[in-house]
Amino acid sequence: MKEPHDLLTAKTLILTHGDSDGICSGAIAKSAYLDASVYFTNPVSLLDKLNEIRDVKNLIICDIAINERHCFELYSRLQDLAKKCNLYYIDHHPLPESCMEDEKGGEEWFYNDCTGPCSSELTFRVFEDLLSRDMRRVAIYGAIGDFCDNTPHVKHWVRDWDKRSLYFQAGTLIQAVLQKGKDYEFKRTLLNPLSRDRIPSRIPDLLELARDAALNEEKIRVFVKQNVKVLKNSAYIVNTNNSISKAAIYAASYGRREVGIAAEHRPKKGIYDLSIRSRGHADVNRLLRSIAPRFGGSGGGHPHAGGARIPEESFEAFLHAFDAGLGEAEMR
Repeated sequence: MKEPHDLLTAKTLILTHGDSDGICSGAIAKSAYLDASVYFTNPVSLLDKLNEIRDVKNLIICDIAINERHCFELYSRLQDLAKKCNLYYIDHHPLPESCMEDEKGGEEWFYNDCTGPCSSELTFRVFEDLLSRDMRRVAIYGAIGDFCDNTPHVKHWVRDWDKRSLYFQAGTLIQAVLQKGKDYEFKRTLLNPLSRDRIPSRIPDLLELARDAALNEEKIRVFVKQNVKVLKNSAYIVNTNNSISKAAIYAASYGRREVGIAAEHRPKKGIYDLSIRSRGHADVNRLLRSIAPRFGGSGGGHPHAGGARIPEESFEAFLHAFDAGLGEAEMR
């Protein structure tokens, strides 16, 4: 289910990513600005969304990585918007090496930290003076969902709750979001209760959805165990017809490699979508940004987690080139 493409007009507008960290970031921002309208978007679509905006007073962008192909146009549009509204760009993805690092580093509206925190943690820290202290709990959900729960801030915050309850609530939210996929209307229904610090297990349907997701995950685990393929430095699985982020984790586990790759073929588009998860030292983001374009694709993410889109005719060649890149990186 796609987001609407009409002109975006609101006093306060939040543009955020549709994963659990993006949802929690959006909820935290909405808790600071209760009248805000929220739209979900992604790095590829962000520039188009920004070009649709009219007459906004506060613009908050959370958890959206900078698209390397559009970065100069994006920077120009953001600079223009910053002159007309209160702009907050809050993100934790590494910046593309080829553009904008020098320009964006000094902008007062740009809050980027790729050293460990998730966007939910950063969003709470940016708007802390406008928030209830209890909204730290929602930031913790986002941190758990993005494997960013080992930062000094999050470890300090966790001490104020029963850790077991926090992980149960976070797991309920994360699994339910994965189960619903790209259903943005569903995701939008989560924003209001989360912005009021309602625990996920009290939100209608979430527990049942989380249970269904757990059962699906067990199917994924067994499928990967039986079908994983192993290269020298990585292991991969193709067409699980389910969550590729989960499948990548199990590919590394059952392939007994430091890096797991899960790919889903999209025949109508002629591409493979990939999810990569690493337990090693190689910087997955750096490798994807370097290698994927050589095969007509794109990729990036974080040092230990990333994604890519590769043309179907180049898929096998990309896998072997990426595997070789992992080996070289581990030797440095």
